[in-house]
Amino acid sequence: MKLPASERKSRYSYKDYLKWDQEDERWEIIEGIPFDMTPAPSSRHQEVLGSIFALFYNYLADRRGKVYMAPFEVRLSDSEKDEETFNVVQPDVTVVCDYTKIDRRGLKGSPDLVVEILSPGIAAKRDKVVKFKLYEKYKVKEYWIVDPFHENIEVFVLENDAYQNRNVYVKGDVFTVSIFSDLLVDLNQIFPDETF
Repeated sequence: MKLPASERKSRYSYKDYLKWDQEDERWEIIEGIPFDMTPAPSSRHQEVLGSIFALFYNYLADRRGKVYMAPFEVRLSDSEKDEETFNVVQPDVTVVCDYTKIDRRGLKGSPDLVVEILSPGIAAKRDKVVKFKLYEKYKVKEYWIVDPFHENIEVFVLENDAYQNRNVYVKGDVFTVSIFSDLLVDLNQIFPDETF
C-alpha cells in the first residue's frame, strides 16, 4: 500500500488502518507510525512459529485461554475509539486468557503473553526495542523474543509494571511459562533439527 501524498499524515490511527487494502500486504501501527510487515517469513521462522503455536494450542485445549497466530490484530490503546487508537500490532503468537477482550477484529487490550520471532534486519530491532517498550507500556505479562537462527528465546516477565525479569534460554533448555506454572517449554521441540 502506497499512501497518496494527499493522504499522508504524521500519525495514523486504527480508523485509518481499517481503510487500507491489506489483501497482499500486512501492516502494523506503533505510536501512530505505520510499519510494513509484508516480506514473507523464512521457512525456519514458520517452523518455529508452528512449534510455539502448537505448544500453547495443545496446552490450552482443556483450559481457559486462547492462542492466535499472525495475522491477528492486537489493538493497544487507552481509548475505545478507533480514531484514538494508535497501536495495532500482529504478534507472531498471542495468548489471551480474558475472553472479553476478543472481538470479531481481533483483540482490544493487552494479551497475557506475546511471542515475536525475529527476522533479519530492521524488523529485529523493532521487536527488541520498539515493541518491547510498547508491550511493557501496555502491561503484557510475558514477552518472548525468539531467535530462530541462533536458537534461543529471551523471556521477559512483567514485575511492578516493568520488564525487570529477563531470562535467556537456548536449545537444550527447559523452562516454565510464568503465566502457566505447569507448562514446560522444551527448546529441543521448539527448535527441531533442520532437515535441509
